Amino acid sequence: MERLLAVAALTALIHLINTLVYAVRISGVRTQRLATAFSLYNVIFLLATTANSVQGFLLASIVERAIQVAQTETGIYVLEELVVHAAYQAQLAIIERDIRFVILAATAGTLLGAALIPVFVNIFNSAIFLFEKVGSVPRMLAIALLSPRRVAVLLSDMHLPSRNTFKQLRKSRRGIPKLFLVLNFFVTGIYTTGVLSALFAGALFPDFRTAAATLSAVVNGVATILAATVVDPTAAAITDQALRGERSEADIKQMALYLSVTRLLGTVFAQVIFVPAAYLVKYVAALLA
Repeated sequence: MERLLAVAALTALIHLINTLVYAVRISGVRTQRLATAFSLYNVIFLLATTANSVQGFLLASIVERAIQVAQTETGIYVLEELVVHAAYQAQLAIIERDIRFVILAATAGTLLGAALIPVFVNIFNSAIFLFEKVGSVPRMLAIALLSPRRVAVLLSDMHLPSRNTFKQLRKSRRGIPKLFLVLNFFVTGIYTTGVLSALFAGALFPDFRTAAATLSAVVNGVATILAATVVDPTAAAITDQALRGERSEADIKQMALYLSVTRLLGTVFAQVIFVPAAYLVKYVAALLA
């Protein structure tokens, strides 16, 4: 249980940080320092990268442990015979339940990240100006950590937006492309379940679980290509238009709101495609093997 909770916490952290990238765009437009904003965001993005590596190891160990438990209970060590045994099917049900809990953690992390976007806009704004003053990320972090008074002042200025703010952003029409948002929904769903479905496919097909796990890179590659060719360029174009004065900051806020919502729905969609994607990975792994 401790291992599962650790995986869930890491997954929530990864999706929280990935959602906060929308705050960077708002902050970059507000301060007119978009490049600096993204550079400082990369400091916390390193946490997501590290968490992602640890998460993959822990998830793989959960699958391996389930196989070992089933082998111990049944005394069957031939994997082709083991997978059809009731004891192993029970372990598969447990793995599926655990992975669905991890996907739920991704939804929770995305929701929390979306709620914290206004707060992190202020944090990024302050970090940008502090970085310009001291000229060094380590010095900036040292000042933040060693100056509780400065942190307290920053936190006192933070507040969540009112309900009316969300209503105004939702009702206004600012020319945010619909296809861009739909693709963000699908990209998030694929990205959320990519590694998880591949690991579950390895549990369904333990003889070739290493091959199935490797295919997670292919699944995530599809999501990355879609994000890099459609989602990210459109978001960048809208942000650049705001920097040139062709759009208002409200456009960027609305884009961040819609991207957060579609991202949140995408993590829910991952629950739907999790098992079908696992069988697809299983089929491809068996075909290639």
